[in-house]
Amino acid sequence: MQLSEFDFDLPEDLIALRPAVPRDSARLLVSKPNQAIEDAIVSALPGFLRAGDVLVFNDTRTLAASLKASRAQRGPVGGPVSLDINLHQRLDRATWKAFVRPAKRVALGDLLTIHLELKAHVVELGEAGEVTLAFSKSGADLDQAIAQFGSMPLPPYIARKRAVDAQDAQDYQTVYARSEGSVATPTAGLHFTPALLKALDDAGIERHWVTLHVGAGTFLPVKVDNIQDHVMHAETYEVSAQTAAAVARAKAEGRRVIAVGTTSLRTLESIVDPDGQITYGGGDTSIFITPGYQFKVVDGLITNFHLPKSTLLMLVGALIGMEALREVYRHTIDGRYRFYSYGDASLLWKASNS
Repeated sequence: MQLSEFDFDLPEDLIALRPAVPRDSARLLVSKPNQAIEDAIVSALPGFLRAGDVLVFNDTRTLAASLKASRAQRGPVGGPVSLDINLHQRLDRATWKAFVRPAKRVALGDLLTIHLELKAHVVELGEAGEVTLAFSKSGADLDQAIAQFGSMPLPPYIARKRAVDAQDAQDYQTVYARSEGSVATPTAGLHFTPALLKALDDAGIERHWVTLHVGAGTFLPVKVDNIQDHVMHAETYEVSAQTAAAVARAKAEGRRVIAVGTTSLRTLESIVDPDGQITYGGGDTSIFITPGYQFKVVDGLITNFHLPKSTLLMLVGALIGMEALREVYRHTIDGRYRFYSYGDASLLWKASNS
């Protein structure tokens, strides 16, 4: 398929710069195969599900992974260079892969100063501004320093419009986040409140957890015309035996499995072995789900509204079909739903042939 098939015009004023308050007062679009689209609010979600449905959440916790740094003057002319660092993959106790801007001002061996107490050497250069950084601290000391000197890694389409502030430390984190390691938040989960979680429990809807540590690669644009030529960045996941067993039991009993967010969906679709068995444990996934993919686990998806030409939009097209995708996004824009990380939500049911 061609990248142009996933393009659309989005009015700038539909990009949400702050979340709805309370979180579950955001709007909810509901799309079922061969039925009219419904408009609701997130707090009404239990009414669109049924007892025995299984919701699977990503419990990753987002790091303050956006750092400001400076590179010392080189030679007798010029001066220090200011840099933006976005961590995206931990390699070991002291080493991270990161994206640095402006990338052209960084060279192998450079010493970057984040703070007097935290520095990093550039030990490898990659493509598209990616570098490998060896920090002056390691383990828990490095984690503490990142938390102290970093800020929440808001997506570029928000960060370009306003500065990150203290409110984002709360807003850009799910209420159930517990396993620290993401450098971007699984934003479908931002709509859930303790009250909504209790309402789901009261309605007999099961809740289970996976962990996928989201990387900043999720924001990288697709730059190829043929989408099959795009290469996904790998992300680390962990699925407990309890969650794997619960999902397998639901599938065996004909009950529906709904992923809360594209990260949960990608994790669930990554843990099916060649024999169709649902497995548990940890690993890396670079699964790229595009139209034509045959879903093995997921029956429905709760997700926000995504960037034109993004891999997330392609995933949604794979789940509900391209005709339904176009209809949903026409309805979303005509109805002035709010887009992206702090925007509104959708409940999308799988097309019968997906």
